[in-house]
Amino acid sequence: MKRWMENARKPGGEFAGGADLAEHVRSLRRYAIALTGDPSEADDLVQESLVRALARIEEGAEVRNARTYLFSILHNLRVDLLARNARRGPQMPLEAVEHRLSRPAEQPARLRHAELALAIDALPEQQRAVLLLVALEGASYQEVAEILDIAPGTVMSRLSRARKALRDLMEESAVTNLRRMT
Repeated sequence: MKRWMENARKPGGEFAGGADLAEHVRSLRRYAIALTGDPSEADDLVQESLVRALARIEEGAEVRNARTYLFSILHNLRVDLLARNARRGPQMPLEAVEHRLSRPAEQPARLRHAELALAIDALPEQQRAVLLLVALEGASYQEVAEILDIAPGTVMSRLSRARKALRDLMEESAVTNLRRMT
């Protein structure tokens, strides 16, 4: 902003009638802040207004009322900016919508679930029944013992063996998949 003020004070930085651009910068900035509500955006508007005014000076144009001319340029720039933004739609930082633009691949989770289902199916029937009643249905050991008509100790033993067999099968599946990828 300072650079434009210095350029505006140099010879040739005057409009017809000797009006100095620099004397209007504060008023322009105040008006721009009131229009935009954002000092940074206001500075951009003022700067672009001064650039256009200086270009007009270099062309040798005659402007009778520098203040009115500068405020008209600023106002028209703001109107153009609003129209451009309306055509583009609302602008949002990428960080605000990034999570909506992409999702992690679902295939690995689906493959893992499919592997788990296959591993459960590979368990002996007695272990699978205990595992499904406890893990899937949330039944207590006592309830499982009553349902399957076995002792609670047998439920705990079968469940322990089922969990170990399931872990082993899942690890074996993971190793097999790693070998396929390499």
